[in-house]
Amino acid sequence: MDRITLRGVRAQGFHGVLPSERAEGQTFVVDVELGVDTRPAAEADALELTVDYGVLAEQIVAVVAGEPCDLLETLAQRLADQCLTHPAVREVTVTVHKPHAPITVPFEDVTISIERSRA
Repeated sequence: MDRITLRGVRAQGFHGVLPSERAEGQTFVVDVELGVDTRPAAEADALELTVDYGVLAEQIVAVVAGEPCDLLETLAQRLADQCLTHPAVREVTVTVHKPHAPITVPFEDVTISIERSRA
């Protein structure tokens, strides 16, 4: 399985369990690693046989900016589901970063990573 990776997609979202997170929002950062057989696209030199990562980046931003949820787990699942709508994608690893999480001690980042594949 070949890999197409898109890292550091930034979008404003209103996810979290605290009222301030829902009211003020914050920046989320998303990385996706797609499992794709790129041979058909390479042989035909045809974009429609692989993943248009420009379109995917816009879809990721739309999901993050879309309907709020309490948990990063839920947001990560929504993003994985979106990635799997692309016919060429067989599996995906999604990492959601929440670098401005409301934590009272110094920290660098909070992330969740999930792996999903076609059933």
